[in-house]
Amino acid sequence: MHLAERGTGPTVVLLHGFPELWYSWRDQLPALADAGYRAIAPDLRGYGRSSVPPEIEAYSLEAVCGDLMALLDRLGEGRAVHVGHDWGAAVAWQLALENPDRVAAVAGLSVPFVPRAPAAPTALLRKAVGEDFYIVWFQEPGVAERALERDVRRTLTTTKAWTAAWGDGDDQPPRPAWLSEEDLQVYVEAFERTGFSGGLNYYRNIDRNWERSSHLAERRVEQPALFITGSRDPVQRFMPAEAMDGWVTDLRGVIRVDGAGHWVQQERPDEVNDALLSFLRQLDLK
Repeated sequence: MHLAERGTGPTVVLLHGFPELWYSWRDQLPALADAGYRAIAPDLRGYGRSSVPPEIEAYSLEAVCGDLMALLDRLGEGRAVHVGHDWGAAVAWQLALENPDRVAAVAGLSVPFVPRAPAAPTALLRKAVGEDFYIVWFQEPGVAERALERDVRRTLTTTKAWTAAWGDGDDQPPRPAWLSEEDLQVYVEAFERTGFSGGLNYYRNIDRNWERSSHLAERRVEQPALFITGSRDPVQRFMPAEAMDGWVTDLRGVIRVDGAGHWVQQERPDEVNDALLSFLRQLDLK
């Protein structure tokens, strides 16, 4: 597991999403370190300079959470605050359920905690939003890889949903204003080297995650918690913050960053940093 680390003090682990890297937290690492925290941002398995196991089942939440518990052991940390964005948020919420004694507090960005579905998620998604919904399209190994890897820069800069129709296109979207050319090249070079299979395999485990989490179905997230999202984040259309009602019992705030989209900590780092630091100062992390 490759890590980026800054600072000393109580540990805050920053977990990226898809298709991202530890680099997604480049503006949070120094801010947390300057405020007196030990900030650690790993490349999760399947990404960047961390290992990329070939098996789909190697990317279950159970496996990824195991990595992070081993990381805390290796660092000599009994517990840490876990902050996640996108898939990293799903991992952080799962950690809070599975290992409550190792998670001092949890913050989710873009993806709220969602209680266990009444049936296998892919079947529900197919019925609700159809075969062309990106999570459903991602399920067949190799299909999305071919489309996403054909033009990595296009994949990373598009504002459209990744679908089969998108995959057949050849438009060249502009670089978003919040992402410098230098920053974009960090992502392009990484995914041209690794491909997207590791990240896509997280999606291919959602039914397996559901099957293996029945013992947690009624468990609540009881740690201090924070949720941050962009007001323009499309994820809230199908995973609204209200899903946490009654399930996250110590929710300290729901913050919507006005005008921000899905990549909120990169688009609006100062506002996200202020929210995270305000939340952390409320905690007893001794």
